[in-house]
Amino acid sequence: MRTGIATVCLAGTLREKMQACAVAGFNGIEIFEQDLVTSPLSPEDVRKLAADLGLTLDLYQPFRDFDSVPEDLLAANLRRAEAKFRLMSRLGMDTMLLCSNVGTATIDDDELRSAQLSRLADLAGDHGVKVAYEALAWGKYVSDYEHAHRLVGMVDHPNLGTCLDSFHILSRDWDTAPIEAFNPEKIFFVQVADAPKLSMDVLSWSRHYRVFPGEGQFDLAKFMGHVVRAGYTGPVSLEVFNDVFRQSDVERTAVDAMRSLIWLEEQSARWLEANPAPAACGVTGTAGGATGAASRRRYPMELATLPRVAEPAGFNFAEVRAGDSAGLETLLGQLGFAFNGRHRTKNVQLWTMGHARVIINEEPAAGAAAPGAFGSAAPGAAISALGFDVDSPVIAAARAQQLKAPAVPRKSQANEEVFQGFAAPDSTEIFLCQGSSDGTAAWVGEFGEPHESGEELAHPVPGAGPVPGAGAAAGAVIDHVNLAQPWQHFDEAVLFYTSALALEPQPYAEVASPTGLVRSQVMITEDRGVRLVLNLAPLLQQEAAAGTDPSGSGHRRTYQEHVAFAVDDLVGTARAARDRGLDFLQIPANYYEDLDARFALDPEFLATLRELNLLYDRDADGEFLHFYTATVGSVFFEMVERRGAYDGYGAPNAPVRHAVQYDHLHQLTRTS
Repeated sequence: MRTGIATVCLAGTLREKMQACAVAGFNGIEIFEQDLVTSPLSPEDVRKLAADLGLTLDLYQPFRDFDSVPEDLLAANLRRAEAKFRLMSRLGMDTMLLCSNVGTATIDDDELRSAQLSRLADLAGDHGVKVAYEALAWGKYVSDYEHAHRLVGMVDHPNLGTCLDSFHILSRDWDTAPIEAFNPEKIFFVQVADAPKLSMDVLSWSRHYRVFPGEGQFDLAKFMGHVVRAGYTGPVSLEVFNDVFRQSDVERTAVDAMRSLIWLEEQSARWLEANPAPAACGVTGTAGGATGAASRRRYPMELATLPRVAEPAGFNFAEVRAGDSAGLETLLGQLGFAFNGRHRTKNVQLWTMGHARVIINEEPAAGAAAPGAFGSAAPGAAISALGFDVDSPVIAAARAQQLKAPAVPRKSQANEEVFQGFAAPDSTEIFLCQGSSDGTAAWVGEFGEPHESGEELAHPVPGAGPVPGAGAAAGAVIDHVNLAQPWQHFDEAVLFYTSALALEPQPYAEVASPTGLVRSQVMITEDRGVRLVLNLAPLLQQEAAAGTDPSGSGHRRTYQEHVAFAVDDLVGTARAARDRGLDFLQIPANYYEDLDARFALDPEFLATLRELNLLYDRDADGEFLHFYTATVGSVFFEMVERRGAYDGYGAPNAPVRHAVQYDHLHQLTRTS
């Protein structure tokens, strides 16, 4: 599949955009007219730069408001078009995008439109140029791609074809199956864009909220499947208008864009496998009707696939980095985690409760951070790495690398586990571990017992000791991990975890906090063995975390992340943690009054919740109990108990947590 991208998708100058597209691996680009008009590069310079970068110049766009006009305006439009055709000759480009008229159309007559398009096609032919006619979803008289295709058929000119744009088609819920009947020689260009499902006028939706494939909710694999079956062989090009993308790092956005097309290509191939064309269409090639890869290869457009991997079976570990580990040691010990010693060659600790494993990374923060699991560090506590159990780490890592994920090696010595790793968009390091049926991990043997390593904890925790063999702790696992995402890279993160780790995004929710709404996106495996929650923090909190302080109060706020552990008996776990001196997040009395009003809980049970600062939720499938610890650096922990088939995260309680954490942070600031 030939890949392309419109320069309007990216930030920066035309030169910067072209260079970023080449680095990301695109085959070609669309030149958006405004990018050329505002560039100091001459058309000849652009042509040479593209050749030097190995990029084809596939489409000049857009040419607007041409058809359905009176004769005097048509004459002016033809003069304008001829100037663009001459410009395209200097650029070495042969295809121009023509949008259906939005602003100047006054005559609704297909015969007139076809005659006007025919005159434009004749003029284009004189200059060796082709025109791809596109039906804009908000076009005044032509807004349906089938209507545009019929007009192209009425003209029947070799220099006039159609452009299929997924946004204009899918935003109107048009059926895409008719594309298969199109003459492929009349499909001059294909543009793709995804988008979240929104209730707003389609023009505003298009201009501000398009995203790359895999980052929205359109069925692009089906759309592309029909395009492939039609016999199209030209570029598949991204045209994405997005306010965030045009404010983000150009090279990073280009890589994200390329990843989206790699993912789309694979998803389209899978759609074709799962939806074989009827034998009557003449594409299966066998009497019985072929399916799978053999069928796919019979289409003119070849679709590459990636190594197929199963979704992760579960979390293998969570790693928290901290230049000073005393607070984390205390917190984990109070929760009931046991210290399993230090690594024999790395400055890290292992803490375990049942099958829940936490690495504390103590590597010094001075200079460049050491790469790899058990290797990167920075001042303050922060989640630095996650390990996932997978069937084949090598194959899964190869898939991630083909999806443009940067590799993160781990320095290993003899007889140490070799982890396959790569970096997520928020710089969290992701490591793929060989899963085991009993939930154990071979690398645990690289850590010595405290008495074997010759080192005790610098800050022993009362009541903390060897891992208990029974009770709530024995069945403990990592239930979910909550990661904060920078505003520029939230959509990128969703695509990354979808494509590289086969996690399935759920409908996102918005949670109120004292500094604004927090967008929360849950990513899961089918069996819920992995639950990853991505939070887009309000901009105020993100600016503060980066070291700026828009409020002018002079203190540095951070947006917290956390790891949640599931146990069988949360009340017992909470009582034991309280006896060890755990600093719980203090829940206001008003919460428990509201809880009683909503659920009419047993008074004794409600008293227990209030006594232990536990939160509660219930739905038709079950119950959810949980509590939060105080925050160390930017990290806190959550303990949860799921009863019945409860599948949520206590969403009604999230505003309470945000408010209490905010108030606690400001109290600390006022007393410091």
